[in-house]
Amino acid sequence: MGASNFTEGVDLAFKVIFGISLFFLVGITTVMLYFVVRYSRKRHPHAVQIKDNNVLEITWITIPLILVLLMFYYGYVAFSPERNVPKDAIQITVIGKMWVWTFEYEGGKQSPVLVVPINKAVKLNLHSDDVIHSLYIPAFRIKEDVVPGKKNYMWFIAQQLGEYDVLCTVYCGLRHSYMETKTRVVSEADYAAWLKALPEKSNEPEGLVILKKNACTGCHSIDGTKIVSASFKGLYGKTEKVMTNGTERSVTVDDAYIKSSVYSPDQDVVVGYQKGIMKTYQGIVKDDEMIKIIDYLKSIK
Repeated sequence: MGASNFTEGVDLAFKVIFGISLFFLVGITTVMLYFVVRYSRKRHPHAVQIKDNNVLEITWITIPLILVLLMFYYGYVAFSPERNVPKDAIQITVIGKMWVWTFEYEGGKQSPVLVVPINKAVKLNLHSDDVIHSLYIPAFRIKEDVVPGKKNYMWFIAQQLGEYDVLCTVYCGLRHSYMETKTRVVSEADYAAWLKALPEKSNEPEGLVILKKNACTGCHSIDGTKIVSASFKGLYGKTEKVMTNGTERSVTVDDAYIKSSVYSPDQDVVVGYQKGIMKTYQGIVKDDEMIKIIDYLKSIK
């Protein structure tokens, strides 16, 4: 029994395709080497044209056709069930953003790791806040693209207790390789207890919720750690050296500077950081949300 209900089907399809590919690799290479020796110039100095062998032509059309249809059959048998979700499946929303996965459960509760009960159908509704990502759980043999503005999903039944890797398989920026987390498969009782203890998303400051929603915390930490850009911790009121139109100058991080940095990120780039990494949030972050962001940044000294 595999880690999920799809493991055996996908593995069988892989073995069939790999076996056929290996057969042709060995077979074609062997025939090629035989022809090189058997029909070398030393043995046959004068080339002879061979044509109109109907048996040979039918053979090399029919056999590959059968093998291709065989590979298609096993691939379809493995793939088809992945699109048919049981009606009683647990619904979990997956949010991909540079460069973290967030899993949202009933009641708006969120977790950085995917926790699911064993032997229960789970449907993952996939959503991207920024660019294209791809959710991949190798042990479960499932992978689906997470595309902005497009609805997509995947589902599975975890069949073994344990912890499994979760990866992003589409290059999504500088820290793509860091976009990983875990899937924990637990008993039903442990899952119910974990979900009950999971804090409500609403307990977080509104400004932080807005920052996370717009994937800001993927580049800016809130604990002083340097990721891609400056940390939000202790940022408000700080004096920074920036490049403005090729000229270095000093600015104080205040309401105006934060608003300018969000709406025109390449206007005043802090010395030591690259231009062109951050997109503009003009029209995305509203004025009332900006006020909440600034209030939050003031609070984390």
